[in-house]
Amino acid sequence: MGDLDGRTFLVTGANIGIGRATAVELGRRGGRVFVACRSEERARSVLEELGDRGVFLALDLGELSSVRACAKSFLERDEPLHVLINNAGVAGQRGTTSDGFELTFGVNHLGHFLLTTLLLDRLEASAPARIVNVSSVGHYQAKGIDWDALRKPTRSFTALPEYAVSKLCNVLFTQELARRLDGSGMTSYALHPGAIASNIWKRVPWPIRPVMKMFMKSSEEGAATSLWCATAPELAGESGRYYDDCKEKDPSSVATPELGRELWERSDAWTS
Repeated sequence: MGDLDGRTFLVTGANIGIGRATAVELGRRGGRVFVACRSEERARSVLEELGDRGVFLALDLGELSSVRACAKSFLERDEPLHVLINNAGVAGQRGTTSDGFELTFGVNHLGHFLLTTLLLDRLEASAPARIVNVSSVGHYQAKGIDWDALRKPTRSFTALPEYAVSKLCNVLFTQELARRLDGSGMTSYALHPGAIASNIWKRVPWPIRPVMKMFMKSSEEGAATSLWCATAPELAGESGRYYDDCKEKDPSSVATPELGRELWERSDAWTS
């Protein structure tokens, strides 16, 4: 990472886990960091650590009205935005969002899709700019997208199959962004942070959760690839790629341009 003075970042879910670790390191290196999460009280400790480099934004990715309000609040500040890090997510939670979408898809993809598209003009005006989508190696488990299932409550007991689909959507969104933003000065990146022992797994049922967490990394270790995608000079000319442990990897063969285009079109219609 280089000197980040004069660079502005927006990190979703920056109050805990790898989002917090990412925000703190960006602030430590001189960046101005917008901490976007549901509760200012829960963000208080990271805001105190960031000091005058941290700003709170209210954001509930499970409510599209909250996403719109968050984007509006940021845009009204008339500040640049150099890097958007779509980090927040849920895993192992079942149900639907307030707008009627399968919970994991709604939070992990659709909320971030809307936030990103609402901020694209500001990102372009601040170019060179980056969009970093925190995906997962779990996206390889998804065999495709059942469009009808995305408008219904979570089907599986663990919600992990739905999580895999949402992470596939993160990869597809990254690729489609790269195609649509080519030549704009904006670039996009998807990444697997590693299996992280964070609060995202709190709803995975016992005894699965404690066994999973035995083999996981710390949040600080997990933030490394997010930070690299957000700041590494050598990635300035790359876009639409998938990274794991700060190395480019081939994404799932399911992540095709055709599926990415359809996901974009459906997401755009659902958030209009």
